[in-house]
Amino acid sequence: MKLKQSWFGAVRAGVSAFILAVVAISSGPLPAAPSAETLSPEPQHAQVAKYIRSILNDGHYSRPRINDDLSLKMFDQYLSMLDGNRSYFTQADIDQFSKYKTSLDDALARGDLSAPYEIFTAFQKRWEGRYDFAISLLQKPMKFDGKDSFVVDREKAPWPKNADELNELWRQRVKYDALNLKLAKKEWPEIKELLTKRYEAAKRRMSQTNSEDVFSYFMNAVTAAVDPHSNYFSPPQAENFDIEMKLSLEGIGAVLQTDDVYTKVARLVEMGPADKSKQIFAEDKIISVGQDNQPMVDVVGWRLDDVVDLIRGKAGSVVRLEVMPHSAGADGKTKIISLVREKVKLEEQAAKSEVIKIDRPGRQHSIGVITVPKFYVDFQARAMGDENYKSVARDVRDLLVKLKADKVDGVILDLRNNGGGGLDEAAQMSGLFIDQGPIVQERTQFGQISVLPDEDPGETWDGPLVVLINGQSASASEIVAAALQDYGRALIVGETSFGKGTVQTVVDLNRYRDGPGQNFGQIKLTVHKFYRVDGNSTQHRGVVPDIQLPPMFDSAEFGESSLPNAMPWDHIQAANYAIAGDVKKYVPQLKAMQDKRVAKDPEYQYLLQDIAEYNVRKNEKTVTLNEAERKAERDQFEKKQLARENARRKLKGLPPLKVLPEQPATDEPADSSDDVRLTEAANILSDLIWLQSGQRVVDASDSKRAARTN
Repeated sequence: MKLKQSWFGAVRAGVSAFILAVVAISSGPLPAAPSAETLSPEPQHAQVAKYIRSILNDGHYSRPRINDDLSLKMFDQYLSMLDGNRSYFTQADIDQFSKYKTSLDDALARGDLSAPYEIFTAFQKRWEGRYDFAISLLQKPMKFDGKDSFVVDREKAPWPKNADELNELWRQRVKYDALNLKLAKKEWPEIKELLTKRYEAAKRRMSQTNSEDVFSYFMNAVTAAVDPHSNYFSPPQAENFDIEMKLSLEGIGAVLQTDDVYTKVARLVEMGPADKSKQIFAEDKIISVGQDNQPMVDVVGWRLDDVVDLIRGKAGSVVRLEVMPHSAGADGKTKIISLVREKVKLEEQAAKSEVIKIDRPGRQHSIGVITVPKFYVDFQARAMGDENYKSVARDVRDLLVKLKADKVDGVILDLRNNGGGGLDEAAQMSGLFIDQGPIVQERTQFGQISVLPDEDPGETWDGPLVVLINGQSASASEIVAAALQDYGRALIVGETSFGKGTVQTVVDLNRYRDGPGQNFGQIKLTVHKFYRVDGNSTQHRGVVPDIQLPPMFDSAEFGESSLPNAMPWDHIQAANYAIAGDVKKYVPQLKAMQDKRVAKDPEYQYLLQDIAEYNVRKNEKTVTLNEAERKAERDQFEKKQLARENARRKLKGLPPLKVLPEQPATDEPADSSDDVRLTEAANILSDLIWLQSGQRVVDASDSKRAARTN
């Protein structure tokens, strides 16, 4: 099938908004005059604020009314960005700030930024005062016995009533930090020295905050009050966003953000060094950084830019990270990993294929798997008329041709963790699997509806097809999955997708400048919504699989529906399309076959246990500050993990371990069959092929672990 460039033109932004530092700086306290200079708006900020207000009012899809109701949301968003863990401000502070609750909209229209800067100045004072107090608590050794505890997550807790209550919270927090270091086998003098440096670094980081930072925090509170995918990019953030969009990344391949005094992994770049290591994940916190075999440098409390500079480096060099895994829950256990920096190229994130061999009683199937990390396209080459420009749809087409030549029996399109990209690429890719017809509908803020079609007749692959998705499959990924589901062309397997049904564009604010001057930055703006061909939106609801696989994360907690001020679900009239397949009629049989099979699959049962364990640990908001109890909890957890690992090794014929290694064992080859969900998707597709052939099932529950080739 000939691939045709659609009229949609430029790429539509995916779900992963690239915001470096405009996230929770955490919560803070009372006294202490700031050593840093009190910040005030720069001359251009008033004009930029008015431009952003006007663009939101006239250009945003929802045409929001910039009124008192929206002012309340701005106020809440701003406080959440500054003190999301409610550990710096007291209720008295909040009461004092409340005079601005319904006036921020009017101030924005005037370009008056005095209120957000006043609130930030108070936050600076609270921040420095809290860390002065924390340092004072280190002057004498702490005891880690008794019934003391610390609440790790205070996002929904009430604001501390007064300074005494705030002091108690910080006493527990400092004790928590100290106990984590003691459990890492550090003695009190070293604990005192390390925490003092850490807290001084936190004070130093706040003193380095500049006026542009404060303006960025507030303007992102403004855009977040409208919808979670509209963002303001300050000039430095705009530069980083452009780098991200061009895929010109060198380092470990991780997007970082500030979370209180910690640097946290926001997400990993597909096929970057961090992603390929399988040792660091989104939500993990980076505690210290070392260059190759040099001493580790504690970076807790550092400014994000400084941490990024420390982690970045030349391709081929080694960086070591001390990481506190999010999966460890509240116990604070860390690990050290080594990563070789790389140039993360477009080619390394390109679609790729492998083959899974299914060997079951009475049948053998060869399953082709095409993994699509993101919807990419070389716009520059395409704009210059290069007929060989690189695009994801072209790459997938070529991989399908190769798999057909290899005579695979079915194909899995793996869109897990694919945050989106170009809608036109999504449409072209969908067209590889259907003859022709509408792929997605798009509605403007004025109600105008356009249909993006696949106009080229023919299918590159017309055989059995499964689309594998998860909770991080978003935007363009959801368009492909939804279209192939609506056409009855593919069986959708996995988890309910993210639920992002909106389209963004980036507006360069410098176009409104009167001649050269100060850089105004950019605004990413939600301008359209897209809809399935059946008329339903994917917004909030996502794409619901025909056959569910167990999700690690609840979409209500991590999907679009969990985001404040997310736009609502709705629907429009269905497009004119013809059903192309009837795979849904096999779903009841496939589910029954799956239930029998996974009940006997140890790896699948381990997955269910891991999910259950995670769901218990994620709700642990309070951690004991008793050393003996923490050690007992940790020992019990590690004992269970060791037993689990040795059970898996036994299945593979490997000798048991005496202790869990800090790093993956280097004498064992990587085994891609450890991807339980992909293996199960291959088994489901094998069942579908079997049923479509009209064969009678001999024993649907009997399956061997899948073998793979590249």
